[in-house]
Amino acid sequence: MAVDEISAVQNERRWALAMGGVAAVMLAAIVWAGLGLHMNPPSNIETVDPNTLHVAGEFAENNLGTHVDSAGKITTRIVTTQFAFVPECVVVPQDMQVTFRLASPDVIHGLIVVGTNVNTMVVPGFVSQVHTVFDKPGDLLMPCHEFCGLGHGQMVAHVRVVPIADFRPDGDGRVTCDN
Repeated sequence: MAVDEISAVQNERRWALAMGGVAAVMLAAIVWAGLGLHMNPPSNIETVDPNTLHVAGEFAENNLGTHVDSAGKITTRIVTTQFAFVPECVVVPQDMQVTFRLASPDVIHGLIVVGTNVNTMVVPGFVSQVHTVFDKPGDLLMPCHEFCGLGHGQMVAHVRVVPIADFRPDGDGRVTCDN
C-alpha cells in the first residue's frame, strides 16, 4: 500500500469515528429528552370507530361542543367532516386550560385556530387532542388547513373566547354559542 492510500484510509476512519460520535450524541440527547424530561412526541394514540362516530360514545352529537366536568376540567369535542366542523362555533374561557378533542368520520382534516398554538391533523379512526390556554377574548377563525375535497374552502368554524366572568356553563356543564 502506498503512503497516500494509508493516509486516505486513516482519514476515512477518523471521519467515520467522528460521525459515529455525532450520531451517539444525538441519540443520547433524544433518550435524555424522552426519559429525563418526559418530552415525547404527541403520540396520544387513541382510536375511534369512524362508522359510528355520531351515533354513540364520546363524539355522539349530544356530547359535542364545550363541556365543564365536575372537577372543572374544560373539554371541547369537535367532529371534522366534509365540509364542516360540528359544531361550527365553540365557546371557551380566557386564561384557563382547554382540551380540544377531535375526530373525523371521512378523510384527513387539519385544524388551526388562527393566532394561537392550536394546530393539528385529524385522521379518521383516531382521536386528536390539543391542550391550550387562550390569553385574549374574541372570535377566532378555525379553518381546515388540510385539503379535504372540493368544499374545503368553505370549511371554517369559530372559537369564541370569553372572559371567565362571562363563561357560564348550563346545569349539565355545557356552554354553546347560543347561550
